[in-house]
Amino acid sequence: MFERGNVAEIDEFARVLGQVLDGQSGSALRPVRLPTAASEVADRLITAIAMGEYLPGERLPPERDLAQILDVGRSSVREAIGRLQAVGIVDIRRGRQGGTFVRESWTGASAEAVRRTLLPRWAEMEQLFDLRCLVEGMIARTAAERRGAGDIERMRAALDRFASARTAYDEHAADIAFHQAVVEAARNPQIAALSRDLLTRVSLGFPIEPYDGARAVLRRALGEHTALCEAIVAGEAERAGAIARGHFTITNEAVREVLSRAGSDLSGTDGTPGGESGVRVD
Repeated sequence: MFERGNVAEIDEFARVLGQVLDGQSGSALRPVRLPTAASEVADRLITAIAMGEYLPGERLPPERDLAQILDVGRSSVREAIGRLQAVGIVDIRRGRQGGTFVRESWTGASAEAVRRTLLPRWAEMEQLFDLRCLVEGMIARTAAERRGAGDIERMRAALDRFASARTAYDEHAADIAFHQAVVEAARNPQIAALSRDLLTRVSLGFPIEPYDGARAVLRRALGEHTALCEAIVAGEAERAGAIARGHFTITNEAVREVLSRAGSDLSGTDGTPGGESGVRVD
């Protein structure tokens, strides 16, 4: 699979993969600490919403699903949701069409929660960003070598949906569908599982791509989606890989922007966030 790739790139892939998967990577998605489970669940949900994983108007997963995702009891999730409601981030609606719905992506409570969630994980998040770009580049190269007519049809359909989307929710859904079609074109369930695992880890346990709805970002994404689709359809493996590696830095930049908005300085030469971590207000 790597025979056409650059040797230096393969070495870099192996280096980063070793760093992240050598048993020292548990902190980014370590189990929620039970003594403060409700507080940590609340912080993680607030941060995920700030990162655009769940958009205003969107319903959060059911309580039982969140408990399973975060490996905590349902009572901790229930308490955390109550805290989000109290600070205006979610609304709770009753009835058959009810549930917990995102009201605002950012409130006065968001900055401290974002810092508490991301700052302790940041060094490892940087490694995960790097590894994910390398893996997604490999996936795109493989997709260009193995894609079939059905894969091309699915990629083009998702691309059309993205270009014609009129809401943030539709844009986000089309973006997810496009990348899923690329992964499926690689025709390897283990590759798909690795891609999903890395997405879950950079997304704080929720297997949903962070979303930045800024118009400039969306224009860039559409252009890169189009170029990536064209390269895969043409069977240009190296070009597809290079486009994908660059494209997935959008997520890295979006997460950095959220942490910067929370008041952490990311301008240091070593990439380590600075700024105050805040004091928890429960």
